[in-house]
Amino acid sequence: MFINKTIDNRNNICGKKVAEYRKELRISQRELADRLQINGLDVDKNAIQRIEAGKRFVTDIEIVALSRVLKKTIEELLDLH
Repeated sequence: MFINKTIDNRNNICGKKVAEYRKELRISQRELADRLQINGLDVDKNAIQRIEAGKRFVTDIEIVALSRVLKKTIEELLDLH
């Protein structure tokens, strides 16, 4: 049976990288949410907090938006390099 979680029991692969790249930009979770909203993605600070903590699934649409706002490739967000 397939389990929809990572080995360390997270609901996404990108959350740790989102936190890392957000901190590199020296912006808060609220500011990241604001930037995503400006770019058409309806998320709030709590959604960012849950993504970074691995408690929330992330859609492909969200990954693309995060990639654009954080100025990182999708591969970097998914740690595929």
